[in-house]
Amino acid sequence: MKVHFIAIGGSAMHNLAIALHRKGFLVSGSDDEIFEPSKSRLKKEGILPSYDGWNANAIHTDLDAVILGMHARSDNPELQKAKTLGIPIYSYPEYLYEQSKNKKRVVIGGSHGKTTITAMLLHAAKLCDFPVDYMVGAQLDGYDCMVQLSEANKTIVLEGDEYLSSPEDRRPKFHLYQPHIALLSGIAWDHINVFPTFENYVEQFEKFVATIEKDGVLVYNAADEEVVKVINKARPDLKLIPYLTPIYQLSDEGVVLTHEDNNYPLQIFGAHNLQNLMGAMAVAQAMGIENQSFLKAMSSFKGAGKRLEKVKEWDDFVVIKDFAHSPSKLKATTNAVKERYPDKELIACMELHTFSSLKKEFLSQYEGAMTNADTALVYFNPKVVEHKKLAPITKADVQSGFGGEVHVVDHSSDVKDFLYSKTWRNKVLLLMSSGNFDGLNYDDLAQELHENEKS
Repeated sequence: MKVHFIAIGGSAMHNLAIALHRKGFLVSGSDDEIFEPSKSRLKKEGILPSYDGWNANAIHTDLDAVILGMHARSDNPELQKAKTLGIPIYSYPEYLYEQSKNKKRVVIGGSHGKTTITAMLLHAAKLCDFPVDYMVGAQLDGYDCMVQLSEANKTIVLEGDEYLSSPEDRRPKFHLYQPHIALLSGIAWDHINVFPTFENYVEQFEKFVATIEKDGVLVYNAADEEVVKVINKARPDLKLIPYLTPIYQLSDEGVVLTHEDNNYPLQIFGAHNLQNLMGAMAVAQAMGIENQSFLKAMSSFKGAGKRLEKVKEWDDFVVIKDFAHSPSKLKATTNAVKERYPDKELIACMELHTFSSLKKEFLSQYEGAMTNADTALVYFNPKVVEHKKLAPITKADVQSGFGGEVHVVDHSSDVKDFLYSKTWRNKVLLLMSSGNFDGLNYDDLAQELHENEKS
């Protein structure tokens, strides 16, 4: 098979390109600019484009398929030529479905927890010798490619993103996978640039449930009111499996979970993470992995990349980073860290970075999201707001949206000044962002704050 990727450098696209190359496909691609780590990974596989930009001559009748990334525009010359030549054009999720039509498809959906739940399933599958193909939306430790496609494996686990599929296909990605086993972790308004009302956003999850194969399995978070409302509209042929937060106790390493009168030590923490684990366990059982085997495997699971990940830990000072950016994720993460370190002062810093979070009308959704922090700081960059072509916001707008005692800054230097002005004995620093506070190196920051405290 010969496939060409338009916008091959994307975080998702380059992983699919590598997976197909490893499967034996002849892969070509193009992009106007490719950044790290995509560039190095594509180069290592021998499929890095030899030029920057678009070239209509790269499209020819020998191609079996063209895969179109979200980064490409509808007037892309390669796309236009592919249409003229009648070459099949697929979005990223469409082609994943094409490669998994003969497999049992497991799709993890929800506004939050998708990556963690998918990572849990892959961790358990590996330790339980249950081979699966997969697609995950974030880089996980121990994997050099976040897509695997094979002929041999009978099951594929897919992270079900609700964002759009391509410039030509405005359907959410998770509408295209048609799962046999699905999970809904929670529903909290996100992607306001695509789904302008909460009702419109919830509708996408109703449509997702409708795509589940006949007599399929739907695992769902029974503690989430919006999820339950969607479940109540589900088809009667679906097997519905609810999950809740399990019984657990805090330990030095994380928590000890109690299930069916047995105790299982875990390295993860936080009620939200344990909900995720129970959802993953129910999915794993539907796949064919026994509960006891799953929970034993979870004892060595340390979390998904950038999700409640410890940057550094000393006896009296801990630095944790998290991908949290939506209101529900922010609240769950802040609460989890405070619960894990109840005797330490929690200083939580959050960066408004996504389209939704920087939209003035959305800021009120953040009210109370960081109340469990002892000290809370929120940072936004006015240039990012301008780049996203949004109406300007002020520090007062952000303060009003979050409510409470939240310190708001709009220069990255102010973030550093705030952190370096603090003493860090017996404290936890929580850094939450889908970006990096405009180039803040978390490892270096943690080390410097610790060294300053010692001196």
